[in-house]
Amino acid sequence: MKNKRQPATGRRPAARLALFAAAQLAALSCGSAYATSPDACSTLAGFSLPASLIGKPSSGAVVQSAVFVSGEAPGNPHGAYCAVKGVVKPASAGAPDLEFQVNLPANWNARALQMGGGGYDGTLVTGLGPFTMQPAALAHPLKQGYVTLGSDGGHKGQGSFDGTFALNAEALANYGQLSVKKAHDVALALIRQYYNAVPKYFYFIGGSQGGHEALDAAARYPEDYDGVIANYPAYNITLLQLASLNAGRAMYSGGGAGWLGKAKVKLLTDAVYAACDTVALDGAKDGIISNVAGCNAAFNLDTVKATLRCPGGADSGDGCLSDAQIATVQAIASPYDAGFEIAGQRVFPRWPLLEGALFNVSSFGAAAQPANPPAPTDALLYAIGAAHAKYLVTQDPALDAMRYDPAAWKPRLQQLGTITDVTAVSLAAFRAKGGKLILTHGTADDFISPHNTADYYRAQVAALGQDAVDGFVRYYVVPGFGHGFGPFKAAYDGLAVLDRWVAQGEAPETLSASDNNTGASRTRPMCRYPAWPKFTGAAGASADSAAGFSCVR
Repeated sequence: MKNKRQPATGRRPAARLALFAAAQLAALSCGSAYATSPDACSTLAGFSLPASLIGKPSSGAVVQSAVFVSGEAPGNPHGAYCAVKGVVKPASAGAPDLEFQVNLPANWNARALQMGGGGYDGTLVTGLGPFTMQPAALAHPLKQGYVTLGSDGGHKGQGSFDGTFALNAEALANYGQLSVKKAHDVALALIRQYYNAVPKYFYFIGGSQGGHEALDAAARYPEDYDGVIANYPAYNITLLQLASLNAGRAMYSGGGAGWLGKAKVKLLTDAVYAACDTVALDGAKDGIISNVAGCNAAFNLDTVKATLRCPGGADSGDGCLSDAQIATVQAIASPYDAGFEIAGQRVFPRWPLLEGALFNVSSFGAAAQPANPPAPTDALLYAIGAAHAKYLVTQDPALDAMRYDPAAWKPRLQQLGTITDVTAVSLAAFRAKGGKLILTHGTADDFISPHNTADYYRAQVAALGQDAVDGFVRYYVVPGFGHGFGPFKAAYDGLAVLDRWVAQGEAPETLSASDNNTGASRTRPMCRYPAWPKFTGAAGASADSAAGFSCVR
């Protein structure tokens, strides 16, 4: 069965809405908005798409399975739907397939949600898991009537940071920017085939690499998406991984003299919280540092030297930091200058080591030197930075990343900036078509600095103006939230917020987030940047309730 309809590439919003309205009217005249059945699902098996219907180079796509899942099926919380899996075939010989899954609900709400990946991709995003920052008790988007979809980013990987795929140019391009479009176009064709209609609204939500993919969706493919949410986005992968490696090498500096074991990391972070998680600074002592600017004044590198330095500067145990270890802290808590621009950016901001990040997941590793070959016990920032240097930059798997000189690879690094980074790609077209963007980042993120997203937001203001940005972007900084975890594991119904903004014109202001940590029962405001939530005890509310906080600057 071949799809004969026109490709989505280049379609205008008005034309898409007209097609949607006509198809909906025709379906309603037959007594049902969107007629679906197990038999209709099975007919999608073997469905193929020519390369002309996919807006980026490929050899077409084929559905490998289409299975109708009953709403009464054991363990199925999603309602009745048709689960469609298949592959987009590569354009070049030897490149890997791109695997996709599209889930078509029996009761469709005329909307589609694409979900992003993580790390270096390489694992199929089925569209059956929660969207990033989804509250635990919220019904899954598929249950709500959304078509959901995802892909593997265009390759398979062994672990989150397996960079071997990048030795293939097409796989690298898929990871960098093309997989988003390819998965979208396949899903659009399947939606047309199944419902005889196109989505009224098409959304994207992702975090980390998925946040990068969300910004690709908005900036590179503005005609395809009506709204996106980019949570803690890895939008500038090249500079991010250079800075990650710089921090990782600092952890292992001096032949291991600069390394901090778990006890010393805890010594440092406990001192940060003692100084910054106070009633005086943010209104409550609650395990969350909300007033980052106040914390920077109360606890900084000078404080570290004055209060935590070992006598004489030599390492004398877990109760203090040596001069070499303080130098490591300084390197991590300072901006990194690459020495040349990559996609219009050359400086990566500091990690929040002195602002509430705990570095117990993105850790310093288990030993004073990295393993050779690499091991899961290596410092996480070092591991992903080393993988980038080996596979994306030098394409030398035997490279010793501790000796790698980025300056010697300037042309390649700048080339990668055009492949994997969305840093310098304008959002003007997305704004012009009426698209909406929500950005979030947690203050305690020890894997991608929250200040990196602040840089992205400020770049949009510089390029488009504050009034223009206020019309289509909302940016929220969430105290205590890390890279999907942290003292405050923030969750909020971003999909509903985004849909109300796009479909009803209800622009979000202050939002409320719940703590998804096990056993937690507290809420906090999500304040629009640059405001932060200060506990005031308003209306007698406790520090466990968002009602007790005010957004202040």
